[in-house]
Amino acid sequence: MYAAPPSVTAEIFARIPDKFRKAGQLSAERLAAGKGSLATDCFIEGPSFDRQGNLYLVDIAFGRVFKIKPSGEVDVVAEWDGEPNGLKIHQDGRIIVADHKCGLLSIHPDTGQVTPLIERYMTERFRGLNDLFIAKDGSIYFTDQGQSNILDQTGRVYRMNPDGKVEKLFDHVPSPNGIVMSPNERQLYVAVTRTNAIWKSVLSPDGGLTRTGLFIQMSGATGPDGMAVDQAGNLAVAHAGGGSVWLFSSLGEPLLRIKAPAGHMTTNVAYGGPENKNLYITESDTGCVLVAKMDVAGQPMHSHL
Repeated sequence: MYAAPPSVTAEIFARIPDKFRKAGQLSAERLAAGKGSLATDCFIEGPSFDRQGNLYLVDIAFGRVFKIKPSGEVDVVAEWDGEPNGLKIHQDGRIIVADHKCGLLSIHPDTGQVTPLIERYMTERFRGLNDLFIAKDGSIYFTDQGQSNILDQTGRVYRMNPDGKVEKLFDHVPSPNGIVMSPNERQLYVAVTRTNAIWKSVLSPDGGLTRTGLFIQMSGATGPDGMAVDQAGNLAVAHAGGGSVWLFSSLGEPLLRIKAPAGHMTTNVAYGGPENKNLYITESDTGCVLVAKMDVAGQPMHSHL
């Protein structure tokens, strides 16, 4: 049993302005599924930085991508009939989005044009994509969560190789969510939300996955959501429903708890800011982006290289 790690409280970096909030306009379909209420005016997720220091976010509830400039100014760069969840910036500058409704999408950062990349696998539609990670070689790892859970273990994890070939890596996963790799890209971590756990796999030389197992067992709240790694291999895990982000060592030991100043839906994280030592957190209850200063710099995404 580990001792409780030290804790800090994050600060508010930016808030989605009132002019972009849509209280009372959530779709009947999402309301019936229990994904929000009439009070839901936005639901931000998927933070990722471009080379210029702009922070991009998705709004799952209303099918939008926001851009927050280093100055804190917020704007909408794309809007469509979708449910975007995960977002990462490709090394070629494209915005890649895992959309629960539409599949894997590419968005032009200047025009906002939305282009489908993958809508099906082996003629079968996805259950509902959630999050993604882009490796240094351009491979895109993404989770297909749908409504899978501990009683309906139908979630999957895929990889789209640089040549466009799509491979199914995992099957029968009870709610695969956040996904990230270690700095050397030899370990793959998947947040399995409905079992409140992080799984780890080792990437074999032929690109396959082996030695998949339970790496971190969490408890309470809704479960682990988005994740990020730092240059020491530590894993930052957003604990949705718990109002916290936990920092674990590469051995799975808890090092730090970062608490939200308000709200409990800490849904995803991204490193950025000066020396890449700020951890930015989407808090979806309040529609705010939080920030906490970290001792170790985040592992640079290839978009920063």
